[in-house]
Amino acid sequence: MPEPQGLPPVWAAGQYGDEVRAVVLAHKERGALGLARPLGAALAGAVRRMGAAGPLLLVPVPSARRAVAQRGHDATARMARAAARELRRQGVQARAAGVLRLLRPVADQTALSGSGRLVNMSGAMAAAGGSRGLLTAAPVVLVDDLMTTGSSLTVAARAVTVAGGRVTGAAVVAGPRDPEVHPDAHHSR
Repeated sequence: MPEPQGLPPVWAAGQYGDEVRAVVLAHKERGALGLARPLGAALAGAVRRMGAAGPLLLVPVPSARRAVAQRGHDATARMARAAARELRRQGVQARAAGVLRLLRPVADQTALSGSGRLVNMSGAMAAAGGSRGLLTAAPVVLVDDLMTTGSSLTVAARAVTVAGGRVTGAAVVAGPRDPEVHPDAHHSR
């Protein structure tokens, strides 16, 4: 809190804690690539609860190049592709495309406050050259593994909008721990 201005509506498959945290970290940091499918299914469930009808373009929030290189894979892009496959299996026309890029290095956000995260990410993201056609062809659902303060999703939404796309919402595997909010509920923070 406060919610960053421009944060799209966010749906979370669950709350970040215990088992969800362990699964996300195993996939992201320890290379348990087989977890992409169930994490994608969780994301697909969050997308379905948005009520958005296809066609949809799932756009993963980009990770820092150095983080992807250290991990040996792009966890968010892998989950977005798995979510699109699951949505298609359920009859929803969806595809995933990594059309956003970081323009400059950003600091690790773990220790930053909400306002610090927004400053860190501001102006750091844009649509890749040649992606305008994809971004304008279908409503965009931003995809990320976690939402804590919403700064990355806010900056990603701005980048999509600047490129001519329309963000209908965001889906994440896990949202903030909040006993007041049910994990299936709409999160807008």
